[in-house]
Amino acid sequence: MQLVRLVGAVALTLGLSACAKKEAPKAPPPRETEVVQLQPSEVRDTGEYLATLVSRQNVTIQPQTAGYVRKILVRPGQKVEAGAPLIELDARQTTAALGSAQAQSRSAAANLELARQTRTRTEALYKEGLVSAQELERARSAADAAEAAVSSASANVSERAVQVAYTVLKAPFAGTVGDVLVRLGDFATTQTVTTSIAQADVLEASIAVPTERARAIRVDTPVELLDSEGNVLVRTSVYFVAPLADPRTQLVDVKAVFRNTLGLRPSEQVRARIVYGVRQALQVPALAVIRQSGQAFVLAVADKDGKTTVSRKPITLGPLGTSSFVVEKGLAPGDRIAVSSLQSLRDGAAIKPKPVAPPPQAEAQRGPDAGGGSGNGGSGTPGAGGN
Repeated sequence: MQLVRLVGAVALTLGLSACAKKEAPKAPPPRETEVVQLQPSEVRDTGEYLATLVSRQNVTIQPQTAGYVRKILVRPGQKVEAGAPLIELDARQTTAALGSAQAQSRSAAANLELARQTRTRTEALYKEGLVSAQELERARSAADAAEAAVSSASANVSERAVQVAYTVLKAPFAGTVGDVLVRLGDFATTQTVTTSIAQADVLEASIAVPTERARAIRVDTPVELLDSEGNVLVRTSVYFVAPLADPRTQLVDVKAVFRNTLGLRPSEQVRARIVYGVRQALQVPALAVIRQSGQAFVLAVADKDGKTTVSRKPITLGPLGTSSFVVEKGLAPGDRIAVSSLQSLRDGAAIKPKPVAPPPQAEAQRGPDAGGGSGNGGSGTPGAGGN
């Protein structure tokens, strides 16, 4: 009886073992994973700031003589040439004063002619002994006084002519007329701002840069002006770096000049990118980075025992570009990393590699940089690309 029970127990155990072997799951096939082989590429070390555009020729127009506004010869936004008339003041008073000065000048000239003739006659009579030396000196003195009166009258005429010319306000250089701030009939004094002229063909970009970053800027350092989407509008270079920092903001004024062919306006603010340098470095896509407890990892790809597997590899990240991190330490040229299916892969998992193109060139923007109170210097702190 005991033998029967023993045989039954053995048979039951064998049966259960066979069922367990049947139900054991099969190992999953290697997952197809996109893989990038890393090679050094060009990385630009840049900083982005806010630049203010300044016209190198910008002047307010104020009268040099007082008078009522008689004519307005331009409209706001009109382009004018150098010397073009802008505003005309009432010139009747100054014209009358000029006429009076011219009359006085003619009278002085007539008196001078008479004094010269009298001097000539007196000198002739003195030689014949018909007049005294005193009368001769008096004639000569009268002639000298008449010459001085003519010079004074001529200067007065010139002054009055200038005052008449001042009644027409003219453009000092070619440019665009600003807002006209006076109206017909207004009384304008020498303190009245009537309009302005700005020359926008050549503009200057004024950029405020932190002192620690300004130390790396030299004359001819490349500068790029950007639109709101980050596209390059203008490429130029630095021509001036202020020798002193602003004592209040600790910012250094950096200037770049460029020819304005895009219709940019003085006092407009645009994004500006300063290119501090260019170097060769490895880059990894931001989405290929895994962060755990503050440490950045990538899934390195290697061939082992006839299989392709992934393993976590700690790395040190540099600045973040458009879509890639610069790798400072942990990877070497030729290394391969997984860039897809990161959530599903585990350390040591087998994969089926699918090669893809390497990441694009990065802008190594170190920050935070602040220019003029509103800078955007990118990020020097790695971010999470997955968990």
